[in-house]
Amino acid sequence: MPDLTSGPFVLILVAALAYLLGSVPFGIVMARAFGLGDLRKIGSGNIGATNVLRTGSKPAAFLTLVGDAGKGGAAVLIARALLGEDAAQVAGVFAFLGHCFPVYLGFKGGKGVATFLGTLIALSVPLGAAACLTWLAAAAAFRISSLAALIAAAAAPLWALWLRPEAWIFAAALAVLIFWRHAPNIRRIRTGQEPRIGSK
Repeated sequence: MPDLTSGPFVLILVAALAYLLGSVPFGIVMARAFGLGDLRKIGSGNIGATNVLRTGSKPAAFLTLVGDAGKGGAAVLIARALLGEDAAQVAGVFAFLGHCFPVYLGFKGGKGVATFLGTLIALSVPLGAAACLTWLAAAAAFRISSLAALIAAAAAPLWALWLRPEAWIFAAALAVLIFWRHAPNIRRIRTGQEPRIGSK
């Protein structure tokens, strides 16, 4: 963990603002912008890029991915620039929570994978790159987005121990939340019913 250099009230404010930023549902926004309908009634009903891809619109899925990752990264970078590393990690956690439990959607959000990766890249480019490459390798090998996400999440704390030791608790905490959010996916993976990348 980084040294605590910011006051508790400042960190509470950072948490609140990062949560609101993380709550912006880019999947919903892009689905509407591209005329794809209500994303919550399509495919898995998830608001993330993988479900947007199931609509057949690769541009919308790409922009959703960029938006979801970017809001996590932006929260970290802004907090770090204004306050320090402790605020950066608080911002990353609450941007992630905002995506998973967005106030704008009745606290029913996404799985948080893109936002997780975005925060890792902002915290440490080598750490974020290692996690993204882990996801890509697993996705190429298994063609299942959720399985790739779980493998990348599990690997992230290990990468952090090597590349950014002060961030390993951050990575581990968010990895646990990703596994929790993916509980239905894990059940489907075990029964061979989880959709593969590119399926509608």
